Amino acid sequence: MAAFIVGLSRAVGETMIVALAAGAGSNFTFNPFKSAETMTGYIARISGGDIGYDTMDYNSIFAIGIFLFVITLVLNFISQIIISRYREIYD
Repeated sequence: MAAFIVGLSRAVGETMIVALAAGAGSNFTFNPFKSAETMTGYIARISGGDIGYDTMDYNSIFAIGIFLFVITLVLNFISQIIISRYREIYD
């Protein structure tokens, strides 16, 4: 279970594999068969262009990055709790 959570947190942070799995469109939909833009794909797309300092796009890159970091951090804490709960200590 902990390995699954750590794997999920790695997948959230990986830009290219998530972008390939979900597509690179800018649609928001709950339909898994339509393409949608991921948070990491958005960061890659916006940061590659010329954006002004202190604009909505510029600030959103950092907000999304912090949000992805928090998601990964929470998933790692959950996996550490699971590991410590089911750890076997050998003498």
